[in-house]
Amino acid sequence: MRYSPESLQAFVQTVESGSFSAAARALGKSQSTISAAVANLEADLGFQLFHREGRAPLLTEAGVRALRQVEDILAASQRLDELAVRLSTDVEPRLSMAVSDFWQADHHEQLLKEFAARYPHIELECMLAEDEDVIELLQSGRSHLGVIRAQQRLPVPIVASRLQVQAQMAIFIHRRHPLARQASVSQAELERVRQLKLNTWAGRENMSRGQVWTAPSYLLLLEMAELEFGWSILPRWLVEQFGHGVLVALPVAGWPQNIAVDAVWSTRTPPGPAGRWMIDRLCAQRA
Repeated sequence: MRYSPESLQAFVQTVESGSFSAAARALGKSQSTISAAVANLEADLGFQLFHREGRAPLLTEAGVRALRQVEDILAASQRLDELAVRLSTDVEPRLSMAVSDFWQADHHEQLLKEFAARYPHIELECMLAEDEDVIELLQSGRSHLGVIRAQQRLPVPIVASRLQVQAQMAIFIHRRHPLARQASVSQAELERVRQLKLNTWAGRENMSRGQVWTAPSYLLLLEMAELEFGWSILPRWLVEQFGHGVLVALPVAGWPQNIAVDAVWSTRTPPGPAGRWMIDRLCAQRA
């Protein structure tokens, strides 16, 4: 029996999101469409996937078993799609890429040189964006692929591939601040000083209050820290390459940290052969 890919995706996204309405928002569809897709899948399978008595749909025992199989089907379908793209000779005329500030610039520069040599006639757009903003650009079809810090959870249409390079993050403050002269700094001492924090536009509803100032990019946070407005978690390479030698890394327990980096894209609007080449090269790069 053949099952609708839309129904399979609606089922997995409902489990991921916790409700039909949240799944509808994640997939850009109406709640009735998601509910109908799941109901159609249940009809095709001949058993119930969810208990619907409570406020949120809960997986039945059969639903738990089916979920593993459906995830395997979607993963296999994705691999087949990627193979088809790699074997295609129809190269896309344009590629849009959203890149995080914490990805080291020399990695990006080398990749662009290789891309220009291999695909000299493709229009390439590079944008700076972070976390939720990159995901939003991919979901809307505005960007074909992104490079972001590894996320704990991603919407079902978004897939990720781990890069071999990492980003080192540290806590920086202006060298004139009293904390900069201490041999160690506690979390309690940090909390008494204004934090300069990354806040994406897509996540602006979670904007912090009080002793926190926010900005949508690490470059802006770097400038704010250099103006002595507070401390910030920043990519070390960014401070060393674009800073003016006025920031110091604070000796806080657990810092600096190495952050895993992913290439991400949407299975709804997957990259073409040039985009797949870009992803393959991203994942092959070493520090």
